Amino acid sequence: MAKRIAIVEDEAAIRDNYTAAFRREGYAVDAYDARKPALDAFASRQPDLVVIDVNLRDDVEGGFELCRELRARAPELPIIFLTARDSEFDAVSGLRLGADDYLTKDISLPHLMARVAALFRRLDALKEPQSGDSRITRGDLEIDTDRMNITWQGRPVGLTLTEFWLVHALARYPGHVKNRQQLMDAAQAVLDDNTITSHIKRIRRKFVAIDDGFDAIETVYGMGYRWLTTSG
Repeated sequence: MAKRIAIVEDEAAIRDNYTAAFRREGYAVDAYDARKPALDAFASRQPDLVVIDVNLRDDVEGGFELCRELRARAPELPIIFLTARDSEFDAVSGLRLGADDYLTKDISLPHLMARVAALFRRLDALKEPQSGDSRITRGDLEIDTDRMNITWQGRPVGLTLTEFWLVHALARYPGHVKNRQQLMDAAQAVLDDNTITSHIKRIRRKFVAIDDGFDAIETVYGMGYRWLTTSG
């Protein structure tokens, strides 16, 4: 069955262009011009991936609010921002809300399709049987890649797809410093330094919400991050 992509974009010409492009790649596509009709539709049928503009009609930050609401409903749902707003502040804001990627509309269609395909590969990888590596335990941390589930002290940590793979990459080899390229490879995503920093901060906040003494992710300045073997 074809993967279903939802596009939330208020400009009809742009919306139709992306809809046609995704359909040429074999995806099923639903398109919406505002936040409310999209949310109403998702209540009965959740797509496999959502592409959101930030500005939606008169709602200048409607996309951000939509992302926030979707994350509350479905922590694992892949979300991509595709917008003309190219400031670093907007990009960081989108990622902090839990988006898996933040792209600007000057991106080429082949590049966009590649980024979407990468997200779906990561989803598919989670559904495939793992060779003895489907469950990882590191002290208070438990990772189940078969179910895409991470718990800390027995409590589930609601992580996005990108966040899941970043934690997996760090915890799989505790004590080893992972640099930006290694984390990108693990997440199968193109992430700059600021994007990775935003993801790590968001991950830490989610663990701290469960355990205010959480300190398992260490920043190794100038090098990257590592999972501390002594934690938990």
